[in-house]
Amino acid sequence: MGKITPFLMFQNGKAEEAMNYYTSLIEDSEITSIVRYGANENGDEGTVMKASFSLKGQEFLCIDSNVKHEFSFTPSFSIYVACDSEEEIGHLYQKLIEDGQALMPLDDYGFSTKFGWLNDRFGVSWQIDLPK
Repeated sequence: MGKITPFLMFQNGKAEEAMNYYTSLIEDSEITSIVRYGANENGDEGTVMKASFSLKGQEFLCIDSNVKHEFSFTPSFSIYVACDSEEEIGHLYQKLIEDGQALMPLDDYGFSTKFGWLNDRFGVSWQIDLPK
């Protein structure tokens, strides 16, 4: 068995925009490869056929789906981020919530110092935590 890696499928050609956004928000993150659809291939030319990026050392794969699906991301699978400071959690939450949706607004829920759960503008679910 090879490596196990989270895989994100974006629709409407948003994969590259999402990767650029995520890697700009989180230190020690980078896009590591992008393979694009070419002319006369099964996807829109220039969109992401397959790409990889890392957030703080966690690798992700992603694609732009050329097939329209009746589903998208679900909050039952989310990216969990343990933050180191109030400033860091506040900044990250505010950036990710832009044009997104709060599932649990940033607050003290008793199980950590501060916690927030949201869907970002791409529909990806994030749990942002400042552990006790």
